[in-house]
Amino acid sequence: MESKKEFFLECYKLGIIKFGRFTLKSGIESPFYVDLRPLASDPKILKNLANYLLEMLPLDNFDLICGVPYAALPMATAMSLESYIPLIIKRKEAKNYGTKKLIEGIYQKGQNCLLVEDVITSGKSLIETIAEVEQEDLKVADIVVVLDREQGGKELLESKGYRVHTLFNISEVCSILQENGELSDDEVKRIQDFLQGNHIQFEEVTRASYEQKLNTAQHSVSKKLLETALSKQSNLIASADVTTTQELLDLAEKVGPHVIALKTHIDIISDFEYEKTITPLKALAAKHNFLLMEDRKFADIGNTQELQFTSGVFKITDWADFVTSQVIGGFESLDCFRNVGVVAIIGMSSKGALTTSAYREEALKVAASHPNVIGGVSQNPLPEEMLLFTPGVNLADSGDGKGQQYNTPEHVFKTLHTDFIIVGRGIYKSENPAEAAVTYKNEGWNAYLNSLKKN
Repeated sequence: MESKKEFFLECYKLGIIKFGRFTLKSGIESPFYVDLRPLASDPKILKNLANYLLEMLPLDNFDLICGVPYAALPMATAMSLESYIPLIIKRKEAKNYGTKKLIEGIYQKGQNCLLVEDVITSGKSLIETIAEVEQEDLKVADIVVVLDREQGGKELLESKGYRVHTLFNISEVCSILQENGELSDDEVKRIQDFLQGNHIQFEEVTRASYEQKLNTAQHSVSKKLLETALSKQSNLIASADVTTTQELLDLAEKVGPHVIALKTHIDIISDFEYEKTITPLKALAAKHNFLLMEDRKFADIGNTQELQFTSGVFKITDWADFVTSQVIGGFESLDCFRNVGVVAIIGMSSKGALTTSAYREEALKVAASHPNVIGGVSQNPLPEEMLLFTPGVNLADSGDGKGQQYNTPEHVFKTLHTDFIIVGRGIYKSENPAEAAVTYKNEGWNAYLNSLKKN
């Protein structure tokens, strides 16, 4: 393979960089314009480019390669062919038909994905792509870029902990072209002046604190949850997926001091009796200052849901502080939950769940507009005014073999800006539920505090 300088000059002949006056998408006038798409039309150059990019990388670190659409897709494909590392394809936007997938290909949760980009300017498109890839439970640590325009994008990504490998930067290619007689000294000076005056700065998007959310909260249950979180320095909700009254009460006693809420599936209690199950459970909630969340996941027409909520042996309306409900029945189906808060099911944590991006969009419209809804269960960020409850949280970096996918506290607070973590088996299946609850309480609270800091 020729030298890196000779390789760039071969690429330059394809017209990948033009000099003059160009108005960019941002409205800024730039003295140069970069378009690397012509590289895909020369098989030899594309093959050599793939090998140059691969030479910069610790290939043992990656399970997958993904190109940022669209210009980097052929580059990522060539890298996959040269390295035998599997390729996945990220769509610009999810299909609104068929599988409605955003990421195409074969992959498994927890795999490391290398992102490939043609040009980096602000880093904005890469930040968005990383978030979308990580929502598929893939890990991104490294990004390889053909050309850095030196306008702040590389530094932004590195400040967030990502490793950015660049083959060329604009100063380097200008020096090559100047040495080769393709650029005059005046042109190089004009480009340098442009770069010094157009280093893009971005304000960090920070999450709202519990205090800030408490100041704007409208629903009484939202306020109580936030007040409890602040007083106990905990954002932990323990899931009590147990099947007997004694197991339920024992768990509530052990984890009660450390949680803000206990999530029940009351219909799985095999020996349920209101006076023997609910009365002592309410007493424990008062004793340890936690709320009761009945994870009923109501999913019917409004009249039926109202009967399920108020009638029968469980009489959920008499004791639950907040409940979960699907929104598939529409806006009016949520009207029956007048005296409790509602956590809408926007997305589920199980692999293959049908809560696609299209469904989430419509469900969110219903949830965000209903006065009974205090937040949502989701694996994706929600509007700041809604409380985000994230299930499937576990310190173990694996699933359960039954489709359950786990997130760590650090991931959900940093990436999703979650408000409350829901932990099930990590606590109630542990040998010492009280100790496990303390661990998750501390991990969750520290993750929340770290998410408030600017990177």
